[in-house]
Amino acid sequence: MSVSETDKSLRVGIIGIGNIGSAHAHAIYSGEVKGMKLCALCDSDEKVSARLKEQYPDVPVFSAHTELINSKLVDAVVISTPHYYHPPIAIDAFGAGLHVLTEKPAGVDCASVKKMCEAAKKSGKAFGVMFNQRANKIFGEAKRIVSSGELGELRRVVWIITNWYRKQCYYDSGSWRATWSGEGGGVLLNQAPHNLDLWQWICGMPKTLRAECYIAKRHNIEVEDDATIFAEYENGATAVFITSTGDFPGTNRLEITGSRGKLVLEGGKLIHTKLSMDELDYRASDNDVKNPRETVEILDEKRNCHCLILENFADSILNGAPLLASGFEAINELEISNAAYLSAWQDKKIALPVNDDDFLKLLEEKQNTSSVHGVKNDSNNYSNYSSRWNTNW
Repeated sequence: MSVSETDKSLRVGIIGIGNIGSAHAHAIYSGEVKGMKLCALCDSDEKVSARLKEQYPDVPVFSAHTELINSKLVDAVVISTPHYYHPPIAIDAFGAGLHVLTEKPAGVDCASVKKMCEAAKKSGKAFGVMFNQRANKIFGEAKRIVSSGELGELRRVVWIITNWYRKQCYYDSGSWRATWSGEGGGVLLNQAPHNLDLWQWICGMPKTLRAECYIAKRHNIEVEDDATIFAEYENGATAVFITSTGDFPGTNRLEITGSRGKLVLEGGKLIHTKLSMDELDYRASDNDVKNPRETVEILDEKRNCHCLILENFADSILNGAPLLASGFEAINELEISNAAYLSAWQDKKIALPVNDDDFLKLLEEKQNTSSVHGVKNDSNNYSNYSSRWNTNW
């Protein structure tokens, strides 16, 4: 049995039932995700598996991802394991003829993600990534304005995204968290991929960047919890990206300046300030420019954006809808974070795309000195979506 033509539901298996995997399972099982049916679960932790069998008695539970993939029970898998496992599990799933939706980031290094993309292309199956904030209308409107040319030539991007606050107990909730060997990075690889993706999705990829990544600035961890990136575009435009999990309450403010005005995204709304003429023309004229303001309020979705990405993924497979967050685009934000790490490690400006060999060599050095830590707080049993997964305006 495969995708049903009568109920139009996609049979889905979830691999990795930690914090976010539990939330996806609950959302799909409870019917919050149109077009999806939860048909299998997988987690290598025996305690987690035992809990799942009690929580979802009518859903088969597997201890190995290969068992779920080869079970013939699902048409697609959602991968929500620690980061390093995303590419190899996805490659196995594509090889078995399954569609794949992976959690962000697509992987830790660009080289492994390129292999995942090759497997996806060869399989011909749908490939999505959980960049849920692309489903937020405020970011969609910003992309529309920039892509349409209404903002003119890109001049400057500044994003202060420091409200990804995390307490120490968050990092202590899993032995793999905040380690080079278990997670592969800190705020740039765990929380900020959403924002790095939105940055390049709206404004395009920069050509070079310089970064500072501060290790354990506010927490007892071995990776960065504070980072600043300065990037340059081909046309001379510049971008500054500041992120941290140690600022409380923090700030979330994105400003995009073009030659015909600017966008400010903050406090749940987008403010578009338009110029009556291009700045280049104004510079050479004797005219004054009026700056009428057009404010677009963010709309209440009454849904979590995670669910919207899950629904879009199902809709793409069942009805041919375009993917809002294609897995093939997932490498773009990873190029930025890989370049930021490489810049910090080598103390120099880095051109994009990064040299995969240089990055892997230095990452391996970090992994060799890495150590997992004890789990002090079991926070895996999340029955629904927590507000900490939202972008907090």
